[in-house]
Amino acid sequence: MADRPEILLSAFADEAANSKSVVEQLAAMSALGLRYYSPRFLDVYGDGKVQHVVDLNKTDTKALVKRHAEYGMSVTSIGSRIGKVKLKDSDDGSHNKFVPFKKYLDNDVAQTISQAIALGTKLVRGFSFYHPKGEKPQSYIGQAVEQIGKITEKCAAAGIVYGLEIEPNLVGETGPLLAELAKKVNHPNLVLVYDGGNVAAQNKNRLQVLDEFKACVKYVGWVHIKDYTIDKTLEWTGVVDEERLKNFVPADVGDAGHELFLRELRGHIPRIEKQMKKLGAPGVFLEAEPHLKGGGQFGGFSGPDGMGVAVRALCRVLDYVDIGYRLRDFNDIRQARGF
Repeated sequence: MADRPEILLSAFADEAANSKSVVEQLAAMSALGLRYYSPRFLDVYGDGKVQHVVDLNKTDTKALVKRHAEYGMSVTSIGSRIGKVKLKDSDDGSHNKFVPFKKYLDNDVAQTISQAIALGTKLVRGFSFYHPKGEKPQSYIGQAVEQIGKITEKCAAAGIVYGLEIEPNLVGETGPLLAELAKKVNHPNLVLVYDGGNVAAQNKNRLQVLDEFKACVKYVGWVHIKDYTIDKTLEWTGVVDEERLKNFVPADVGDAGHELFLRELRGHIPRIEKQMKKLGAPGVFLEAEPHLKGGGQFGGFSGPDGMGVAVRALCRVLDYVDIGYRLRDFNDIRQARGF
């Protein structure tokens, strides 16, 4: 149908690789039919040295770019750790670290932006900072807005978009809180990254996941796809114990209700696509980050088999809600061969 909205499929490739080697990651992505991926943890040369993508030196980065050309892959976003540090230098019983913000902005943020430029992406995924454990995130909206605003301005100066992901235990842990952050920062280069699994992991059902999506969809730029089965044994205290996050499942199985919120997303895709293309992105990404064999604060793992299960599950849901997508086909092979 001519009016069928279409998204771009992507994935966190390190979840698909047992060894984290770049060859294994890119082979898995291309075999699944994907053209885009977000780099996070990589073994560039297959020698057992795993690094975060932001920590690669110029030689490593050039080697990675060469591999992209070999496999016909492009980078969706930098899967950065920006914003996963404390707002306050206080002992709150968590193991999260604190970095003075100016130092953080000049080093971590600048290095992440530099790597985005080197890898040819306009997008950086990040987070909204840890407020002190046990305190209300609403009390720290002001400081979070100030710091996120400065990160966004630094990104914008380099032509980069900062994508703020919803995640438990951070200031932006709910749809309404994330929307409040975006509204107060009020910058076109700040968009939100919605993840229904990260909401369901807060023991929220599919209707709550949908409501939180509706609360922030005005600011959404792209979407991460994972699902979660609510842990009925967990006595909910308002804080996610990330060490016990083990109930992640494919997108057509869990409590996030992907059918519901992707159906809601469907009507917004043309507007979001126009916005993201204006910012330099190729379209609206839906990105698999399934955590089927485990997940935590800085990453997750699904294995090559799990990633295949997750991507096929996502495609089934997209077919059901009538959102278009494109996987590689024989015409791509013919084109690569010069036919």
